Amino acid sequence: MPIALFALTLSAFAIGTTEFVIVGLVPTIAQDLGVSLPSAGLLVSLYALGVAIGAPVLTALTGRWQRKSVLLAVMSLFVVGNLLAWMAPTYSSLITARILTGLAHGVFFSIGSTIATSLVPREKEASAIAIMFTGLTVALVTGVPLGTWIGQNFGWRATFMVVAALGLIALIGSALLVPKNLKQAPPARIAQQLSVLTQPRLLLVYAMTAVGYGGTFTVFTFLAPILEQVSGFESGAIGLIMLVYGVSVAVGNIWGGRMADRMGPIKALHIIFTALALVLLAFTFTAGNQIAAVITILIWGAFAFGNVPGLQVYVVQLAEKYTPQAVDVASGLNIAAFNVGIALGSILGGVVIERMTLMDTAWIGALIVALALVLTRLSGFLDKRDQLQTKTI
Repeated sequence: MPIALFALTLSAFAIGTTEFVIVGLVPTIAQDLGVSLPSAGLLVSLYALGVAIGAPVLTALTGRWQRKSVLLAVMSLFVVGNLLAWMAPTYSSLITARILTGLAHGVFFSIGSTIATSLVPREKEASAIAIMFTGLTVALVTGVPLGTWIGQNFGWRATFMVVAALGLIALIGSALLVPKNLKQAPPARIAQQLSVLTQPRLLLVYAMTAVGYGGTFTVFTFLAPILEQVSGFESGAIGLIMLVYGVSVAVGNIWGGRMADRMGPIKALHIIFTALALVLLAFTFTAGNQIAAVITILIWGAFAFGNVPGLQVYVVQLAEKYTPQAVDVASGLNIAAFNVGIALGSILGGVVIERMTLMDTAWIGALIVALALVLTRLSGFLDKRDQLQTKTI
């Protein structure tokens, strides 16, 4: 594999760390800036909205630019966003920094796969994409718990400074190693991009993605204060628990992909959403016991991100059938749907905390995931109906 690919992997690692590390720092930031937990939780929501906007809109606007130029511009914005977060004197300035960083995140993952496949022969394209996304997985396993530990021991601003330094190294690596003459497909016309949003079947999958992810983030956004206030853990233990969660996520992501390959995305998603709803419901009762809470979190991590491969494969399958001229756009919009779910789930979690209690986020999250399960069953029913109609014809 070309060494340029590892510059992309480091970029993915830095971006993945800055997205999810905020979860472990919510109580620390809330206390330091004098804001409520729901307000601190908005830092998750608004970042995710930045990703949701950046992925389809900015990718479309930069469609005619050279891919390397877009990559360098995006990583420069990422570094600037994290430096602004490091220097942020107020809550509002930190929000601005998070939104800017989210915009960079959205564009990076929209173009990253294209760049990765441009660096290798066709028979190695899947492996190249897998290596790049390893950066995201490693961020969940090591970057997030390490960033949480740094933030709790040296102040949350130090975390963003370290991530900015990682982003700068990745930017320099990309500038030196990624070639200029990357092959580039012609950008999809606006009409082709909009055609994706006129397909009810694709819209249904986007709803499955947003609702399924949203249910998890209704409670995950506030995991750190739950562990401190309900489970009774010291703040220093949060980073270690995030490490346990990250390892589980990494295993679950691989396991979820294999399950989707073996039994098809709908059956796999049915199992994963059912288990995820049950685990979130169980967390309502296990959070008060430290051992039971950690075990529940370990199981939760395996299912929380295990749905990602199935949802991505499913949306590509449907796009190839209904909008074959805009498969990449359809896939990119599903990334946006993930982040819309994160944003809405985080906002809802904040509302629940203000009007109810911290632990009410868990069973409400379970209900939302149960809705994703209903939508999945509906989509599976429509698939079978279409197959019968095709056979009849």
